[in-house]
Amino acid sequence: MSPSLLVLTGAHVNRITSSFTPAYLQSLMADVFALVSSQSESNPNNPTSNPTSYMPQRIVFPTENHKVLFMPSRICDMGTTMKIVSVPTNPGDLRGLPASTIVLDQDTGGVKAIVNARTLTALRNAAGSLLSTNLIGPTHPTHIVAFGAGQQILAHLDLHLKAYPESIRSITIINRSMNQRFRDMVSTLRSRHPTSSVVQENLQCLEWTPLSSSTAPSQTETPNSRNVRQALSSASIIITATPSRIPLFPSLWVPDNAHVILIGSYTKEMKEVDRELILRAVSSESSESPRLLVDSVDACLGEAGELLDALDAGLSRNQMMEIGEVILERRRKGLGFDDYCLRQGFEGETRTSSSDASSHDFQNFNGPITLFKSVGVGLQDVAIACAVVDRAEEMRMREAEDDEVGGEVGVLVDGYDGV
Repeated sequence: MSPSLLVLTGAHVNRITSSFTPAYLQSLMADVFALVSSQSESNPNNPTSNPTSYMPQRIVFPTENHKVLFMPSRICDMGTTMKIVSVPTNPGDLRGLPASTIVLDQDTGGVKAIVNARTLTALRNAAGSLLSTNLIGPTHPTHIVAFGAGQQILAHLDLHLKAYPESIRSITIINRSMNQRFRDMVSTLRSRHPTSSVVQENLQCLEWTPLSSSTAPSQTETPNSRNVRQALSSASIIITATPSRIPLFPSLWVPDNAHVILIGSYTKEMKEVDRELILRAVSSESSESPRLLVDSVDACLGEAGELLDALDAGLSRNQMMEIGEVILERRRKGLGFDDYCLRQGFEGETRTSSSDASSHDFQNFNGPITLFKSVGVGLQDVAIACAVVDRAEEMRMREAEDDEVGGEVGVLVDGYDGV
């Protein structure tokens, strides 16, 4: 019989990923980021020599209602995938981004699985962001402020709540309107954390339209702006996941010691924050220059509008450091995953340590704020999709051994690759 095809719907994917702990997801992304940076380190003049991964440029073309992106990637010892995403061209289309990932069989070369990837991009981004918080952010964050209403914000808040159940006391979510998409996101977050007093009682929702870049904040003080400014004034972590082309808030509203996570911008025209905030991450009177943390320097300098804007104001390439470089440096010091991810265990237990993670041993991140900018790396798609398929196969095997009926993970299409 020819090989079968495993089809994983959105419901299947949600069931599978609910079994992934924050620690497991961070470990997965740490390996990916280390691979990205190590490949650049090994031979920067010829990155294609003896590669351990492949990440060609995505293919993009328009259809009637969407811009379609085809993104093939391969990690040689893990798998080969291609993610297909359709980005609506109508700003009023709030149905989200249709996305699927094709996973190839390493042996036959045929298609092994098709995975609904609507939530996977957000999940792998959130895992990378959580890793940045663990590496350079606050040890005990108390208040999170999030801008946006989609899967990215849902995944980021969900993972941070799971990772810091004891310290997080309140959350503020800010969006341009309390539309149905926003309400659905909040409802889903509450359903995932039914016993959390943070989500059930201390979650604030605010409407906010960003100020024009030419308007001074003091000239347009409104009740809404005061509420947003007040929320930001006590923020431990600020997460932005919007396509905004003007800064969502001025730098002066952000307190020192905040950890800022920028996820939304992916074109030169998009700018979620102003250049002043970017420069605060790299400004210090210490002799050792602080750094701005990114997933990929090359990708961010090609796609992140706020970083490109900050270049005109004095930001330099050597003030950016890839998160993979931090991972590699820690590994060279003999630090494993448990040493730089002290607060989450692989089974979800709270891990304790005599070390104080607030005294990060990587002193390059000592500006008034810390900042992580991510535009996404294609190898993250390989890692998360292969992890989902592998876990699905494990779950199917256990169910078969236990003679379970009706709760199968995925739909198996027999003989798919036959003639």
